[in-house]
Amino acid sequence: MIDIQLLLAIGLGISVLLFLILRLKMQAFLALLIACILVGIVAGMPPTAILESVKNGMGGTLGFVAIVVGLGALFGSILEQSGGAQQLATQMLNTFGLQRSPWAVMCTGFIIAIPVFFDVAFIILVPIIYALQKRTNKSLIIYAIPLLAGLAITHTFIPPTPGPIAVADILGADLGYVIIFGAIAGIPAAIIAGPLLGNFLAKRMHVQTPETAMANVDIPKNAPSVASILLIIAIPIVLIVCNTLVSSPLVDQDALNKELRYIISLLGHPFVALIIANLVAWYFLGIRKGFTKSQLLTVSTKSLYPAGVIILLTGAGGAFKQILIDTGAGKMIAESLNTAYFPPVIFGFLVAAIVRILQGSATVAMITSAGITAPILEVAAPSAPQLAVLVIAIASGATIFSHVNDSGFWLVKQYLGLSEKQTFASWSVMTTLIALVGVVVATLLWFVV
Repeated sequence: MIDIQLLLAIGLGISVLLFLILRLKMQAFLALLIACILVGIVAGMPPTAILESVKNGMGGTLGFVAIVVGLGALFGSILEQSGGAQQLATQMLNTFGLQRSPWAVMCTGFIIAIPVFFDVAFIILVPIIYALQKRTNKSLIIYAIPLLAGLAITHTFIPPTPGPIAVADILGADLGYVIIFGAIAGIPAAIIAGPLLGNFLAKRMHVQTPETAMANVDIPKNAPSVASILLIIAIPIVLIVCNTLVSSPLVDQDALNKELRYIISLLGHPFVALIIANLVAWYFLGIRKGFTKSQLLTVSTKSLYPAGVIILLTGAGGAFKQILIDTGAGKMIAESLNTAYFPPVIFGFLVAAIVRILQGSATVAMITSAGITAPILEVAAPSAPQLAVLVIAIASGATIFSHVNDSGFWLVKQYLGLSEKQTFASWSVMTTLIALVGVVVATLLWFVV
Protein backbone atom coordinates (compact mmCIF):
# COMPACT_ATOMS: atom_id res chain seq x y z
CA MET A 1 0.00 0.00 0.00
CA ILE A 2 1.28 3.47 -0.96
CA ASP A 3 1.83 5.83 1.98
CA ILE A 4 1.10 9.36 0.68
CA GLN A 5 3.26 11.00 3.35
CA LEU A 6 6.28 8.87 2.46
CA LEU A 7 5.67 9.39 -1.25
CA LEU A 8 5.57 13.14 -0.67
CA ALA A 9 8.80 12.94 1.35
CA ILE A 10 10.61 11.15 -1.48
CA GLY A 11 9.28 13.44 -4.19
CA LEU A 12 10.03 16.61 -2.25
CA GLY A 13 13.50 15.40 -1.25
CA ILE A 14 14.54 14.57 -4.81
CA SER A 15 12.98 17.78 -6.19
CA VAL A 16 14.82 19.94 -3.66
CA LEU A 17 18.06 18.05 -4.31
CA LEU A 18 17.85 18.74 -8.05
CA PHE A 19 16.77 22.37 -7.47
CA LEU A 20 19.73 23.04 -5.19
CA ILE A 21 22.22 21.48 -7.63
CA LEU A 22 20.74 22.75 -10.92
CA ARG A 23 19.30 26.16 -10.08
CA LEU A 24 21.33 27.30 -7.09
CA LYS A 25 24.55 25.55 -8.22
CA MET A 26 25.05 24.29 -4.68
CA GLN A 27 27.79 21.76 -3.99
CA ALA A 28 26.24 18.29 -4.23
CA PHE A 29 27.62 17.23 -0.83
CA LEU A 30 25.69 19.98 0.97
CA ALA A 31 22.61 19.51 -1.24
CA LEU A 32 22.44 15.79 -0.43
CA LEU A 33 22.62 16.44 3.31
CA ILE A 34 19.83 19.04 3.08
CA ALA A 35 17.70 16.60 1.08
CA CYS A 36 18.30 13.90 3.73
CA ILE A 37 17.03 16.15 6.54
CA LEU A 38 14.04 17.31 4.49
CA VAL A 39 12.97 13.73 3.70
CA GLY A 40 13.19 12.86 7.40
CA ILE A 41 11.13 15.91 8.44
CA VAL A 42 8.36 15.34 5.88
CA ALA A 43 8.27 11.61 6.74
CA GLY A 44 7.66 12.52 10.39
CA MET A 45 10.91 11.33 11.94
CA PRO A 46 12.02 12.89 15.28
CA PRO A 47 14.96 15.34 14.94
CA THR A 48 17.39 13.08 16.82
CA ALA A 49 16.44 10.10 14.63
CA ILE A 50 17.00 12.13 11.43
CA LEU A 51 20.49 13.22 12.45
CA GLU A 52 21.38 9.77 13.77
CA SER A 53 20.31 8.27 10.45
CA VAL A 54 22.47 10.77 8.52
CA LYS A 55 25.45 10.03 10.79
CA ASN A 56 25.05 6.25 10.50
CA GLY A 57 24.56 6.35 6.73
CA MET A 58 27.59 8.51 6.15
CA GLY A 59 29.81 6.69 8.62
CA GLY A 60 28.86 3.27 7.32
CA THR A 61 29.65 4.27 3.76
CA LEU A 62 32.91 6.10 4.37
CA GLY A 63 34.45 3.25 6.34
CA PHE A 64 35.10 1.43 3.06
CA VAL A 65 34.97 4.09 0.35
CA ALA A 66 37.37 6.60 1.93
CA ILE A 67 40.15 4.02 2.14
CA VAL A 68 39.71 2.57 -1.36
CA VAL A 69 39.28 5.91 -3.16
CA GLY A 70 42.24 7.38 -1.28
CA LEU A 71 44.50 4.44 -2.10
CA GLY A 72 43.33 4.49 -5.73
CA ALA A 73 44.17 8.20 -6.04
CA LEU A 74 47.65 7.65 -4.62
CA PHE A 75 48.25 4.77 -7.02
CA GLY A 76 47.15 6.75 -10.07
CA SER A 77 49.23 9.81 -9.22
CA ILE A 78 52.49 7.83 -9.21
CA LEU A 79 51.63 6.15 -12.51
CA GLU A 80 50.87 9.55 -14.05
CA GLN A 81 54.02 11.31 -12.82
CA SER A 82 56.34 8.47 -13.84
CA GLY A 83 55.39 8.83 -17.51
CA GLY A 84 53.96 5.33 -17.48
CA ALA A 85 50.71 6.35 -19.18
CA GLN A 86 52.46 7.95 -22.16
CA GLN A 87 54.88 5.04 -22.42
CA LEU A 88 52.04 2.51 -22.51
CA ALA A 89 50.15 4.51 -25.14
CA THR A 90 53.17 4.85 -27.42
CA GLN A 91 54.04 1.16 -27.14
CA MET A 92 50.48 0.13 -27.98
CA LEU A 93 50.50 2.35 -31.06
CA ASN A 94 53.78 0.79 -32.19
CA THR A 95 52.38 -2.70 -31.61
CA PHE A 96 49.02 -2.20 -33.34
CA GLY A 97 50.41 -0.11 -36.22
CA LEU A 98 49.05 3.10 -37.71
CA GLN A 99 46.18 1.34 -39.50
CA ARG A 100 44.78 -0.08 -36.27
CA SER A 101 45.70 2.93 -34.13
CA PRO A 102 42.05 3.69 -33.14
CA TRP A 103 41.94 0.27 -31.46
CA ALA A 104 45.30 0.98 -29.82
CA VAL A 105 44.17 4.27 -28.26
CA MET A 106 40.92 2.64 -27.10
CA CYS A 107 42.86 -0.13 -25.32
CA THR A 108 45.23 2.44 -23.85
CA GLY A 109 42.35 4.51 -22.49
CA PHE A 110 40.70 1.36 -21.11
CA ILE A 111 43.83 0.39 -19.15
CA ILE A 112 45.02 3.84 -18.06
CA ALA A 113 41.64 4.87 -16.61
CA ILE A 114 41.77 2.01 -14.09
CA PRO A 115 44.14 3.85 -11.75
CA VAL A 116 43.89 7.43 -13.13
CA PHE A 117 40.86 9.78 -13.01
CA PHE A 118 39.09 10.31 -16.36
CA ASP A 119 39.95 13.99 -16.92
CA VAL A 120 43.58 13.54 -15.87
CA ALA A 121 44.00 10.49 -18.14
CA PHE A 122 42.43 12.36 -21.07
CA ILE A 123 44.73 15.36 -20.67
CA ILE A 124 47.76 13.05 -20.43
CA LEU A 125 46.84 11.09 -23.56
CA VAL A 126 45.29 13.75 -25.82
CA PRO A 127 48.67 14.77 -27.35
CA ILE A 128 48.91 11.25 -28.77
CA ILE A 129 45.74 11.63 -30.81
CA TYR A 130 46.87 15.11 -31.91
CA ALA A 131 50.09 13.58 -33.24
CA LEU A 132 48.20 10.78 -34.99
CA GLN A 133 45.83 13.25 -36.70
CA LYS A 134 48.70 15.42 -37.96
CA ARG A 135 50.56 12.37 -39.21
CA THR A 136 47.64 10.82 -41.09
CA ASN A 137 45.50 13.92 -41.83
CA LYS A 138 42.40 11.89 -40.96
CA SER A 139 39.62 13.37 -38.86
CA LEU A 140 40.64 13.79 -35.21
CA ILE A 141 37.32 12.11 -34.35
CA ILE A 142 38.55 8.71 -35.57
CA TYR A 143 41.12 8.69 -32.74
CA ALA A 144 39.36 10.82 -30.14
CA ILE A 145 36.17 8.75 -29.85
CA PRO A 146 37.95 5.42 -29.24
CA LEU A 147 40.20 7.07 -26.64
CA LEU A 148 37.24 8.68 -24.88
CA ALA A 149 35.24 5.44 -25.00
CA GLY A 150 38.06 3.46 -23.40
CA LEU A 151 38.50 6.08 -20.67
CA ALA A 152 34.78 6.52 -19.98
CA ILE A 153 33.96 2.82 -19.83
CA THR A 154 36.71 1.91 -17.37
CA HIS A 155 35.99 5.04 -15.30
CA THR A 156 32.34 4.01 -15.15
CA PHE A 157 32.43 0.22 -14.84
CA ILE A 158 35.68 -1.03 -13.32
CA PRO A 159 36.99 -0.47 -9.76
CA PRO A 160 39.10 1.01 -8.26
CA THR A 161 37.62 4.05 -10.01
CA PRO A 162 35.42 5.95 -7.50
CA GLY A 163 31.97 5.63 -9.13
CA PRO A 164 31.58 1.84 -9.12
CA ILE A 165 33.30 1.62 -5.72
CA ALA A 166 30.76 4.01 -4.20
CA VAL A 167 27.77 2.21 -5.75
CA ALA A 168 29.13 -1.22 -4.80
CA ASP A 169 29.55 -0.13 -1.20
CA ILE A 170 26.06 1.39 -0.94
CA LEU A 171 24.49 -1.75 -2.44
CA GLY A 172 26.80 -4.17 -0.64
CA ALA A 173 28.19 -5.65 -3.87
CA ASP A 174 31.43 -7.63 -4.08
CA LEU A 175 34.13 -5.67 -5.97
CA GLY A 176 35.53 -8.81 -7.58
CA TYR A 177 32.20 -9.53 -9.26
CA VAL A 178 31.91 -5.85 -10.24
CA ILE A 179 35.29 -6.04 -11.99
CA ILE A 180 34.33 -9.23 -13.83
CA PHE A 181 30.90 -8.01 -14.98
CA GLY A 182 32.27 -4.52 -15.65
CA ALA A 183 34.72 -6.04 -18.12
CA ILE A 184 32.00 -8.22 -19.69
CA ALA A 185 29.78 -5.15 -20.24
CA GLY A 186 32.65 -2.79 -21.00
CA ILE A 187 34.34 -4.67 -23.83
CA PRO A 188 31.37 -4.67 -26.27
CA ALA A 189 30.52 -1.11 -25.21
CA ALA A 190 34.09 -0.02 -25.95
CA ILE A 191 34.07 -1.64 -29.39
CA ILE A 192 30.69 -0.25 -30.45
CA ALA A 193 31.05 3.23 -28.92
CA GLY A 194 34.77 3.41 -29.71
CA PRO A 195 36.40 2.42 -33.04
CA LEU A 196 33.12 1.55 -34.79
CA LEU A 197 31.40 4.81 -33.87
CA GLY A 198 34.61 6.79 -34.41
CA ASN A 199 35.00 5.44 -37.93
CA PHE A 200 31.32 6.18 -38.69
CA LEU A 201 31.51 9.75 -37.41
CA ALA A 202 34.88 10.51 -39.03
CA LYS A 203 33.34 10.00 -42.48
CA ARG A 204 30.78 12.70 -41.71
CA MET A 205 32.81 15.10 -39.56
CA HIS A 206 36.37 16.08 -40.49
CA VAL A 207 38.04 17.71 -37.50
CA GLN A 208 41.62 19.01 -37.52
CA THR A 209 43.83 19.25 -34.46
CA PRO A 210 43.31 22.70 -32.88
CA GLU A 211 46.06 25.11 -33.98
CA THR A 212 46.95 25.92 -30.37
CA ALA A 213 47.30 22.26 -29.41
CA MET A 214 50.61 20.67 -28.53
CA ALA A 215 51.06 17.47 -30.56
CA ASN A 216 54.33 16.25 -29.07
CA VAL A 217 54.21 13.23 -26.80
CA ASP A 218 56.79 13.79 -24.09
CA ILE A 219 58.03 10.60 -22.48
CA PRO A 220 60.61 10.89 -19.70
CA LYS A 221 63.93 9.26 -20.55
CA ASN A 222 63.67 6.98 -17.55
CA ALA A 223 59.99 6.09 -18.06
CA PRO A 224 59.08 2.58 -16.81
CA SER A 225 58.72 -0.31 -19.23
CA VAL A 226 55.31 -1.28 -20.57
CA ALA A 227 55.57 -4.73 -18.95
CA SER A 228 56.16 -3.21 -15.53
CA ILE A 229 53.23 -0.79 -15.92
CA LEU A 230 50.82 -3.55 -16.92
CA LEU A 231 52.05 -5.79 -14.12
CA ILE A 232 51.60 -3.09 -11.47
CA ILE A 233 48.12 -2.14 -12.72
CA ALA A 234 47.15 -5.83 -12.74
CA ILE A 235 48.25 -6.47 -9.12
CA PRO A 236 45.15 -5.13 -7.30
CA ILE A 237 42.71 -6.37 -9.93
CA VAL A 238 44.06 -9.94 -9.94
CA LEU A 239 44.20 -10.11 -6.13
CA ILE A 240 40.62 -8.84 -5.70
CA VAL A 241 39.23 -11.15 -8.38
CA CYS A 242 41.08 -14.17 -6.91
CA ASN A 243 39.55 -13.46 -3.52
CA THR A 244 36.08 -13.25 -5.07
CA LEU A 245 36.51 -16.51 -6.99
CA VAL A 246 37.90 -18.38 -3.98
CA SER A 247 35.00 -17.16 -1.82
CA SER A 248 32.45 -18.10 -4.48
CA PRO A 249 29.90 -20.88 -3.77
CA LEU A 250 31.24 -22.54 -6.92
CA VAL A 251 34.47 -23.38 -5.06
CA ASP A 252 34.51 -26.20 -2.52
CA GLN A 253 35.71 -24.39 0.62
CA ASP A 254 36.60 -27.64 2.41
CA ALA A 255 38.93 -28.63 -0.41
CA LEU A 256 40.98 -25.45 -0.03
CA ASN A 257 44.00 -25.37 2.22
CA LYS A 258 43.13 -23.32 5.32
CA GLU A 259 46.36 -21.30 5.23
CA LEU A 260 46.00 -20.62 1.50
CA ARG A 261 42.41 -19.43 1.94
CA TYR A 262 43.56 -17.13 4.76
CA ILE A 263 46.33 -15.60 2.61
CA ILE A 264 44.06 -15.08 -0.41
CA SER A 265 41.32 -13.55 1.76
CA LEU A 266 43.81 -11.12 3.29
CA LEU A 267 45.72 -10.15 0.15
CA GLY A 268 42.58 -10.08 -1.99
CA HIS A 269 40.72 -7.58 0.15
CA PRO A 270 40.60 -4.23 -1.72
CA PHE A 271 42.40 -2.46 1.15
CA VAL A 272 45.40 -4.78 1.15
CA ALA A 273 45.46 -5.23 -2.64
CA LEU A 274 45.68 -1.47 -3.19
CA ILE A 275 48.24 -1.02 -0.40
CA ILE A 276 50.46 -3.62 -2.10
CA ALA A 277 49.99 -1.92 -5.50
CA ASN A 278 50.92 1.43 -3.96
CA LEU A 279 54.07 0.07 -2.32
CA VAL A 280 55.18 -1.59 -5.56
CA ALA A 281 54.45 1.56 -7.59
CA TRP A 282 56.12 3.77 -4.97
CA TYR A 283 59.35 1.77 -5.29
CA PHE A 284 59.50 0.73 -8.96
CA LEU A 285 57.87 3.81 -10.55
CA GLY A 286 59.16 6.28 -7.99
CA ILE A 287 62.37 5.54 -6.11
CA ARG A 288 63.89 3.36 -8.86
CA LYS A 289 63.14 6.06 -11.44
CA GLY A 290 64.95 8.81 -9.59
CA PHE A 291 62.13 10.45 -7.66
CA THR A 292 63.12 11.73 -4.23
CA LYS A 293 61.00 10.87 -1.21
CA SER A 294 59.99 14.55 -0.96
CA GLN A 295 58.82 14.60 -4.59
CA LEU A 296 56.76 11.46 -4.07
CA LEU A 297 55.22 12.92 -0.94
CA THR A 298 54.23 16.10 -2.83
CA VAL A 299 52.73 14.13 -5.74
CA SER A 300 50.77 11.78 -3.50
CA THR A 301 49.49 14.58 -1.26
CA LYS A 302 48.17 16.55 -4.26
CA SER A 303 46.33 13.44 -5.50
CA LEU A 304 44.23 13.31 -2.33
CA TYR A 305 42.59 16.72 -2.93
CA PRO A 306 40.14 15.56 -5.66
CA ALA A 307 39.72 12.25 -3.82
CA GLY A 308 38.45 14.17 -0.78
CA VAL A 309 35.56 15.66 -2.75
CA ILE A 310 34.51 12.25 -4.04
CA ILE A 311 34.75 10.70 -0.57
CA LEU A 312 32.52 13.34 1.04
CA LEU A 313 30.01 13.18 -1.81
CA THR A 314 29.83 9.40 -1.53
CA GLY A 315 29.30 9.65 2.23
CA ALA A 316 26.37 12.02 1.70
CA GLY A 317 24.94 9.52 -0.78
CA GLY A 318 25.15 6.85 1.92
CA ALA A 319 23.28 9.15 4.28
CA PHE A 320 20.54 9.63 1.67
CA LYS A 321 20.21 5.86 1.33
CA GLN A 322 19.95 5.44 5.10
CA ILE A 323 17.20 8.05 5.43
CA LEU A 324 15.13 6.24 2.79
CA ILE A 325 15.59 2.97 4.68
CA ASP A 326 14.87 4.40 8.14
CA THR A 327 11.74 6.28 7.08
CA GLY A 328 10.34 3.15 5.43
CA ALA A 329 10.14 5.00 2.10
CA GLY A 330 12.55 2.59 0.46
CA LYS A 331 10.52 -0.45 1.50
CA MET A 332 7.38 1.16 0.12
CA ILE A 333 9.06 1.73 -3.25
CA ALA A 334 10.42 -1.81 -3.19
CA GLU A 335 7.06 -3.44 -2.58
CA SER A 336 5.37 -1.39 -5.30
CA LEU A 337 8.09 -2.14 -7.89
CA ASN A 338 8.96 -5.73 -7.01
CA THR A 339 7.43 -7.41 -10.04
CA ALA A 340 8.81 -9.68 -12.71
CA TYR A 341 8.18 -6.92 -15.28
CA PHE A 342 10.21 -4.24 -13.50
CA PRO A 343 13.40 -5.77 -12.05
CA PRO A 344 15.80 -3.66 -9.93
CA VAL A 345 18.34 -3.66 -12.75
CA ILE A 346 15.98 -1.57 -14.93
CA PHE A 347 14.83 0.60 -12.03
CA GLY A 348 18.42 1.46 -11.05
CA PHE A 349 19.33 2.29 -14.65
CA LEU A 350 16.32 4.58 -15.15
CA VAL A 351 16.81 6.50 -11.90
CA ALA A 352 20.51 7.03 -12.66
CA ALA A 353 19.74 8.10 -16.24
CA ILE A 354 17.13 10.65 -15.14
CA VAL A 355 19.42 12.18 -12.50
CA ARG A 356 22.36 12.19 -14.93
CA ILE A 357 20.45 14.02 -17.65
CA LEU A 358 18.97 16.52 -15.21
CA GLN A 359 22.10 17.48 -13.25
CA GLY A 360 25.09 16.31 -15.29
CA SER A 361 27.42 14.62 -12.79
CA ALA A 362 27.83 10.89 -13.35
CA THR A 363 29.09 10.43 -9.79
CA VAL A 364 26.07 12.20 -8.27
CA ALA A 365 23.76 10.17 -10.52
CA MET A 366 25.37 6.90 -9.44
CA ILE A 367 25.27 7.70 -5.75
CA THR A 368 21.71 9.08 -5.80
CA SER A 369 20.42 6.10 -7.78
CA ALA A 370 22.24 3.63 -5.52
CA GLY A 371 20.67 5.27 -2.47
CA ILE A 372 17.17 5.07 -3.94
CA THR A 373 17.66 1.52 -5.25
CA ALA A 374 19.29 0.02 -2.12
CA PRO A 375 16.06 -0.35 -0.07
CA ILE A 376 14.46 -2.32 -2.93
CA LEU A 377 17.03 -5.05 -2.40
CA GLU A 378 15.54 -5.99 0.96
CA VAL A 379 12.48 -7.24 -0.92
CA ALA A 380 14.12 -8.40 -4.18
CA ALA A 381 16.87 -10.35 -2.34
CA PRO A 382 19.33 -10.57 -5.26
CA SER A 383 22.32 -12.92 -5.27
CA ALA A 384 25.89 -11.64 -4.87
CA PRO A 385 26.53 -11.70 -8.65
CA GLN A 386 23.21 -9.91 -9.28
CA LEU A 387 24.25 -7.12 -6.89
CA ALA A 388 27.36 -6.59 -9.00
CA VAL A 389 25.26 -6.56 -12.17
CA LEU A 390 23.05 -3.91 -10.58
CA VAL A 391 26.15 -1.75 -10.03
CA ILE A 392 26.86 -1.97 -13.78
CA ALA A 393 23.26 -1.07 -14.65
CA ILE A 394 23.35 2.01 -12.41
CA ALA A 395 26.74 3.00 -13.80
CA SER A 396 25.31 2.66 -17.32
CA GLY A 397 22.42 4.98 -16.51
CA ALA A 398 24.83 7.51 -14.99
CA THR A 399 26.82 7.60 -18.23
CA ILE A 400 23.97 8.36 -20.63
CA PHE A 401 23.78 11.52 -22.78
CA SER A 402 26.46 13.81 -21.40
CA HIS A 403 25.50 17.35 -22.42
CA VAL A 404 25.95 21.00 -21.45
CA ASN A 405 25.49 20.50 -17.69
CA ASP A 406 28.40 18.02 -17.55
CA SER A 407 31.96 19.32 -17.19
CA GLY A 408 33.15 16.41 -19.37
CA PHE A 409 31.16 17.83 -22.31
CA TRP A 410 33.10 21.11 -22.18
CA LEU A 411 36.44 19.40 -21.54
CA VAL A 412 36.04 17.33 -24.71
CA LYS A 413 34.76 20.29 -26.74
CA GLN A 414 37.70 22.45 -25.72
CA TYR A 415 40.49 19.93 -26.26
CA LEU A 416 39.15 18.65 -29.58
CA GLY A 417 38.24 22.12 -30.91
CA LEU A 418 34.62 21.13 -31.61
CA SER A 419 31.49 23.24 -31.86
CA GLU A 420 28.61 22.52 -29.48
CA LYS A 421 26.75 20.78 -32.31
CA GLN A 422 29.74 18.57 -33.11
CA THR A 423 30.21 17.71 -29.42
CA PHE A 424 26.56 16.61 -29.20
CA ALA A 425 26.94 14.55 -32.38
CA SER A 426 30.09 12.80 -31.14
CA TRP A 427 30.66 12.83 -27.36
CA SER A 428 26.96 12.83 -26.36
CA VAL A 429 26.15 10.04 -28.82
CA MET A 430 29.15 8.04 -27.57
CA THR A 431 28.11 8.26 -23.89
CA THR A 432 24.55 7.25 -24.81
CA LEU A 433 25.76 4.21 -26.74
CA ILE A 434 27.92 3.14 -23.79
CA ALA A 435 24.90 3.41 -21.50
CA LEU A 436 22.59 1.44 -23.78
CA VAL A 437 25.06 -1.37 -24.45
CA GLY A 438 25.87 -1.50 -20.73
CA VAL A 439 22.26 -1.83 -19.60
CA VAL A 440 21.47 -4.44 -22.27
CA VAL A 441 24.39 -6.60 -21.14
CA ALA A 442 23.53 -5.99 -17.46
CA THR A 443 19.90 -7.01 -18.01
CA LEU A 444 20.93 -10.22 -19.75
CA LEU A 445 23.39 -11.00 -16.96
CA TRP A 446 20.73 -10.30 -14.30
CA PHE A 447 18.60 -13.20 -15.55
CA VAL A 448 21.61 -15.49 -16.16
CA VAL A 449 23.58 -15.16 -12.92
